[in-house]
Amino acid sequence: MDRITQDLLNNGSVMQRQVDRLVAQGIDEDLILRDITLSGFMTMDRLVRFIVEQIRSGDYDLSIIDNYTFIDEQTVLKKLASVLNLKFEDLDSMDMDYQLTSRVPLTQLQKHSALPIYEDDLSITIALNDPLDIQIQESMQRLFPKKPIKIALATKKQISSYLFKIELKDSVKGLVKKIKDELNSINSVEDQQEASSILLLIDVILKACINGRASDIHIEPTEKNCSVRARIDGKLSEVFIFEKTIYPPLASRIKLLANLDIAEKRKPQDGRFSTAVGKREYDFRISTLPILYGESIVMRVLDKQKALVKLEDAGMDSLSYQKLLKGLQQPYGIILVTGPTGSGKTTTLYGALNELRNIEDKVITVEDPVEYRMNLIQQVQVNPKVGLSFADALRSILRQDPDKIMIGEIRDQETLEIAIKAALTGHMVISTLHTNDSISAIPRMVDMGIEHYLISGALVAIQAQRLVRKICLHCKVEEKIPASTIKELGVSIPEHAKFYTGAGCKECNDSGYMGREMICEVLNISEALSSLIAKGASKDLLLEQAHEDGFIAIYENGIAKAIDGVTSIEEILKVAKG
Repeated sequence: MDRITQDLLNNGSVMQRQVDRLVAQGIDEDLILRDITLSGFMTMDRLVRFIVEQIRSGDYDLSIIDNYTFIDEQTVLKKLASVLNLKFEDLDSMDMDYQLTSRVPLTQLQKHSALPIYEDDLSITIALNDPLDIQIQESMQRLFPKKPIKIALATKKQISSYLFKIELKDSVKGLVKKIKDELNSINSVEDQQEASSILLLIDVILKACINGRASDIHIEPTEKNCSVRARIDGKLSEVFIFEKTIYPPLASRIKLLANLDIAEKRKPQDGRFSTAVGKREYDFRISTLPILYGESIVMRVLDKQKALVKLEDAGMDSLSYQKLLKGLQQPYGIILVTGPTGSGKTTTLYGALNELRNIEDKVITVEDPVEYRMNLIQQVQVNPKVGLSFADALRSILRQDPDKIMIGEIRDQETLEIAIKAALTGHMVISTLHTNDSISAIPRMVDMGIEHYLISGALVAIQAQRLVRKICLHCKVEEKIPASTIKELGVSIPEHAKFYTGAGCKECNDSGYMGREMICEVLNISEALSSLIAKGASKDLLLEQAHEDGFIAIYENGIAKAIDGVTSIEEILKVAKG
């Protein structure tokens, strides 16, 4: 039995019969404490208070909580900080002074897992994970002899993450120094933008982010620094921190690459550029937005090879793929892909275009903006400034004798009306709509002013999708799910089903996940369903008929992926639970 449970038994906080009952249910001895808190025998708050008391009295070392994945380190540290009259700092929510770390050897900070975070007139505040280690405090005071140090608490993960960022910052220190020297020796703004070292820095940023599998790169000025963050598997993480002086020439050079107006800093701008990173060619879509300390620059990474990805390679299971393929093979009608922003709808549209494009058919797209350029397809970029909206472009397209039409997004009644008329007059139309599930697209179209009989006549299939993070194969471990959680899932689980999670390793930046995959539901419109739509049946009736037709909901598709060991139950509950 684990030490904390044994101690709780010894002091009477937990009864032996409660433990015996859990053991009788076949629960692993290592998980008894977790199930004690889940079953309500002891609240998590009481458990945290008990642990903090033991740490304060010296009976436990803070590292004891590393053995219990269900105990939140931040909750324990906040309670410990309150008891010791110290401050707990969430490092992610503060604009740190990186000048402090440059005063002392990084190896010393890494050795002691300590991070100087800010300085005032009287003291220097150091973030530590273990506030009771006096030796570390003495070592830090020797590193900063001129002022007394104050201790703040922070999580181990955050401290190591920021020390790693400082290490990265140090790795480009030579390049940053070269940029500063060049900027000091050049007076004119034009020459500063042309500085060769700035181009090298952009190259380093692009390489680091693309090697880290980033989909977007965010360059943001703060009051004290310039931050470069990358969106990896849907989550933003900081990659580089530079001094504020680096930001102006960096921003100007990126704007020059994208053919934007470098003098215009008060209005948002959009552009794009292409460059080779390693041996592959990438497109970058640039968006600038004026913010308090300058301009936020976001670069969407468009990997040209992604446009050629087949739907089954994007993680679509074979049953859903066959259902969508059946819809795409219809001679005419409208197919909708639904889901929230960032759920991979555009990639699915391009995957569908790959299925549709051939030399015999004229395929035209209307997009805002055109993300990937494809052969055998005529792509139209929406431009509201010159009066070319989705609806205007669609009207013109219908005079171009198309066979198949792709509309990037249906945003208004007019576009939807033209799309449905095009579908009813012998064209195959594919597009996206913002709804949470496939069946909701039908009432949404009714709300947008389309008659029921038009929807039933035009609609062929609707796909709803999400992206879930895949478990990192380097640190994949089996996860024991409590019986209560399995009951809450609400779907039948095979008796000996195993579930997995990622423990976190260097390969996946301690996230436990690497890469993303689609989970989806495909609703084919059968004759029975079409008849119900025409009659204006309720959503519940439509769903009942869909299930009779063999419809599998996105949540069930996600649970199946968790059982297959592709993703974790936690990820499915977060992304797909309605």
